[in-house]
Amino acid sequence: MSGAIDCQIEGPIAQVTVHHPQRMNAMTRAMWRQLRQVFEQLHGDRSLRVVVVRGEGGHFCAGGDIAEYADFRFQPESLRAFHEDEVWGGLNAVLSCDLPIVAQIEGNCMGAGVEIACCCDIRLASEDARFGAPIARLGFPMAPREAALVARVAGESTARAMLLAAQVIEAPALLQRGFLQQILPASSLSEAVAALARRMAELAPEAARMNKATLRALAQTGPAALPGLVQTAYDYADTPEHHEGVSAFMQKRPARFS
Repeated sequence: MSGAIDCQIEGPIAQVTVHHPQRMNAMTRAMWRQLRQVFEQLHGDRSLRVVVVRGEGGHFCAGGDIAEYADFRFQPESLRAFHEDEVWGGLNAVLSCDLPIVAQIEGNCMGAGVEIACCCDIRLASEDARFGAPIARLGFPMAPREAALVARVAGESTARAMLLAAQVIEAPALLQRGFLQQILPASSLSEAVAALARRMAELAPEAARMNKATLRALAQTGPAALPGLVQTAYDYADTPEHHEGVSAFMQKRPARFS
């Protein structure tokens, strides 16, 4: 079996599963293309509120599928196409999705797994989750866009330890560094993520989309994005969602966002 990116939708929650369990969910080239397709479709679905990203069979994603590497890694043109078109195409689709994304991380989260986790908004992990990008052992560096993503989200010191020392870092250390929001026993991780997703699905969906757009712009260009953001930042003033949220609070009742 070659692996796949599965997507199941239950009401307002989409669950995206990296499915390649016989290789600890290592990403194939086809899976990178599928990741892009899935998230481009999710981005345009106004009925959804939250996306959960997880791996199948006890691991999040153990990296890239090394069995494919001989087919393309030894020519600059094919290597560039792999990283710039397929890998970055998939990662950028996740980054560009306006839905809140929760990562459910257990087991090995290496290389490509770290990159996918960096694209998510909130990361919960099992206590035994392990993180790294030990590709120096394979004789190659991380591609520039991917390295910039990991350094920005996981932190430069963490990126340096992963890339230069091939260090594998345990979940408690990444909780302390702020990369993870919570760690839990493996037996309770799935339910904790499901409960979080349900709570998030009850929140204002358009506010979430606006927050995602603002945070994405700031991540891309920093404070230089602010003048452009301010031009349209308050256009939501007379929207039904805004009225409903404030009215529900004043009336001491749960908000009902359509």
